[in-house]
Amino acid sequence: MKKFRLTTFVLGTLILSSSLSSCTDNDDNMALLQPTALVTVRPTDSGEFTLQLDNTTVLYPSNMKSSPFGDKEVRALVNYTEEGHSGDARSIHINWIDSIRTKKPVPDLGIENDDRYGNDAIEIVKDWVTIAEDGYLTLRIRTQWGIANRKHYINLLTDVNPDNPYEVELRHDANGDIGGTMGDALIAFNLNDLPVKDGQNVKLKLKWKSFSGPKSTEFDLYLRPQEKTGYTVNISKNRFVE
Repeated sequence: MKKFRLTTFVLGTLILSSSLSSCTDNDDNMALLQPTALVTVRPTDSGEFTLQLDNTTVLYPSNMKSSPFGDKEVRALVNYTEEGHSGDARSIHINWIDSIRTKKPVPDLGIENDDRYGNDAIEIVKDWVTIAEDGYLTLRIRTQWGIANRKHYINLLTDVNPDNPYEVELRHDANGDIGGTMGDALIAFNLNDLPVKDGQNVKLKLKWKSFSGPKSTEFDLYLRPQEKTGYTVNISKNRFVE
């Protein structure tokens, strides 16, 4: 199945839908264009794949045998139709799926952080796709974009607090693109290599430099046991984050 590009077709249609009057046909069409869920695409040893919906629920695609992202484990937006369920397992038909840039965290380098990871301002948008689950931190980010096709580098630093391994810092290197209009993108970080103590639930503290100064927030994060290991409108800058 050929996946749709969220940043072009899907988002453009979602923005257009806000101006349409409501009727049954339009509602059905728009339902197919909007993401149903945010998931983790998890390839299996057999070459097939599942979608982890949350910390416990697993989706089994009936119309796709292999992942469109190969053997990479990534976070993704998906639109699906449920066909049946048994407990935490659901059989689904995938209508479309689009991956999110998914990365591992990087180590804190102390006084070298600014040179290596940048120190440009960024905002984190409170939204249903800003969430910590299945050992991942997924963020809807917002910053200024001006230079066409200029990549912005987004990294998550660990080891920033020797007394708290669950304190992390988001860093943004705008790559010189510090003007222009505000725009949004999605990015995800695989945190399943963080230490697991007394169960899998931890309190994750996230810090970042916003346009109005330093900010922080906390997430309840479920880390996978014994694992060591990659709707919303106007998120149009996904292809420009790295």
